[in-house]
Amino acid sequence: MRTAKINNVKLGVFVLSGLVFLVVLLYMLGKNISLFGSTYVLKARFENIQGLVAGSNVRYAGIQAGTVKEIGILNDTTIEVVMLIEKDMQSVIRKNAVVSISTDGLVGNKVVNISPSKQTAELAKEGDALFSRKSVNTDDMIQTLYNTNQDVAVIAASLRTTVQRINENNNLWKLLNDKSIPSGIKASIANIRIATGSAENMIDNLNSIIGDVKNGKGSAGILLRDSSLANNLNAAVQKIGAVSAGIDSLSSHMRMMVDGIGNDINSGKGVMNALLKDSGVVIKLNNSLDNIRKGTDGFNQNMEALKHNFLFRGYFSRLEKEKQKELKKNTKENKP
Repeated sequence: MRTAKINNVKLGVFVLSGLVFLVVLLYMLGKNISLFGSTYVLKARFENIQGLVAGSNVRYAGIQAGTVKEIGILNDTTIEVVMLIEKDMQSVIRKNAVVSISTDGLVGNKVVNISPSKQTAELAKEGDALFSRKSVNTDDMIQTLYNTNQDVAVIAASLRTTVQRINENNNLWKLLNDKSIPSGIKASIANIRIATGSAENMIDNLNSIIGDVKNGKGSAGILLRDSSLANNLNAAVQKIGAVSAGIDSLSSHMRMMVDGIGNDINSGKGVMNALLKDSGVVIKLNNSLDNIRKGTDGFNQNMEALKHNFLFRGYFSRLEKEKQKELKKNTKENKP
C-alpha cells in the first residue's frame, strides 16, 4: 500500500514536471526565443516604441535575426530595447547599422528592423548600442491622411462650383465653339515666332557690336579702347581752349580798334575819316588805282613781247614744259 502511494507521488511529480516543461517550451516558442542556438545582445534607444513588446521579431535587411528580450525605460524621453541576436549575425551586423521600428504588414505586429549602412565600420559586439531612426507613426500617418482627405474634399467642392459656373456661362461656350479662334491663335503664334527670330538676330548683332567694341574695332571701339586717341582728344580740347582764349583776346583788340576808328571818324581825324569823308582823298586813290592798272597792262604787254623775242623764247618754252609736267604729276597723284 505504501509502495503504491510512493509510485503515485512519483508519477504526479513526473507529470507536473512535464506540464511545466511543456508550458515553458510553448512560451519560449511563442516568444521566438532560441532554445538551443547561441545569441548575443544588442541595444537601441527610442523616444517612442509604438507598441513594441518583448518577444517581437528582429530582422536584419528583411532576414529574421533575433527577438526583443526586454524593454526598459531610462528616463521620460528615452526607452531602451534589448535585442537577442543570433550568433551567426555577429559577422554581418556593424556598429553603424540603423535600427527602426515598423509594422509587419499594414496592421500587423511591430517588428524591429536593422538596416545596414553603405559605409564600412567595425562589427557590433556584445552589448553595443546601435543608432536608431525615428519611424513613421501609424496614428500620425492616419491623421495626415485624414487632413489630406479633408483638403481633397474642399478642392472637389470648389471644382464642382467652378464647373457649374462654367456650364452656366453661355458666353464662354460661344467663345470655345468659335472656329475662327484657332486660326487666330496660329497666326499669333507665327507672329510671335517671327518677332522672336528678329529679337534673336538683334541680340546677335548687339553681341557682335559689343564684342567689336571690347576688341577695339570700329569707331566706338577706338573711342573707348584707344588710349592714344583719348590723349589726342585731350590735347585737341586743350588747343581749342587755347584758341578760344586767343579769340577772346583778339576780340578785345578788335573791339578796341573799332572803338578807336569810331572815335577818329567822330572827331574828324585819322585815315578812316579821310577815306570815308574826304572826297579829295577818294579821287586821289581812284587815280592811283587807275595808274597802277595802266602800268600793269603795259608790263603784261612788255612780257608778251619778250616771250616772242628770239633771245628769251627758249627760256619761256622751258618754263611752259616744266609747268605741264608738274600739272600731269599732280593729276596722277590725285587719282584714287
